[in-house]
Amino acid sequence: MNTKAFFSLFFLLLITFLHAQKMEFKAPDYAAIQKNIEDKNSEFYYPKLLKRLKQNDTLLTGNQYRHLYFGYTFQKEYQPYKTGKKAEEAAKYYRGEGISQKDLSKGIQLFRDVLDENPLDLRAMNYLAYLYHLNNDDNTAKKIAGNFHGLLSAILTSGDGLTCETGFHVISVTDEYVLLNRFQMETQSQSLEGKCDYQEFEKGKYKVPGFYFNISRFYGRILD
Repeated sequence: MNTKAFFSLFFLLLITFLHAQKMEFKAPDYAAIQKNIEDKNSEFYYPKLLKRLKQNDTLLTGNQYRHLYFGYTFQKEYQPYKTGKKAEEAAKYYRGEGISQKDLSKGIQLFRDVLDENPLDLRAMNYLAYLYHLNNDDNTAKKIAGNFHGLLSAILTSGDGLTCETGFHVISVTDEYVLLNRFQMETQSQSLEGKCDYQEFEKGKYKVPGFYFNISRFYGRILD
């Protein structure tokens, strides 16, 4: 069973939820998020939230995932263009070079290391869940997949992607492609338009010509 097949149920549940909510979206209020994650008495205090994420807490709420995802941009570790030490090794798995049963433990440790470097690496999180599934640990796989989709929903509820003003807010370019992959959409070209990355699709291939991604937080401020 491949990654897409294994996680299709989770994704369908997420999309069903969003449609039930009439795809309501709200751009993140970064000033409010910063205030909340720095308040030690808040449920959104970042060190506590991050600890719960790393422990695969299944009780995290949608709003807590939003604070985790967008709040990461206020952490000193946040560097949107930084390449991790394990990036090249992990890329071999992303390219589909395959993994044998005897290498599963090594692969799991690799992606745990990647997430130690960047706990909000959605691509690594998704692949780690898949490796746990291959290792017959579906309980852990589902918990990690739950975190992945909780964070992905933070992006999906931040905009509709149809215009730059209503673009999906992302904290890394990689996350743009993670979202596109979950929709099984292939991009034809990418361009920078103001405060947004625009991912254009082949003409007529999908119901929309492309998606806009707000990349304001790459620069630590809201772009005009």
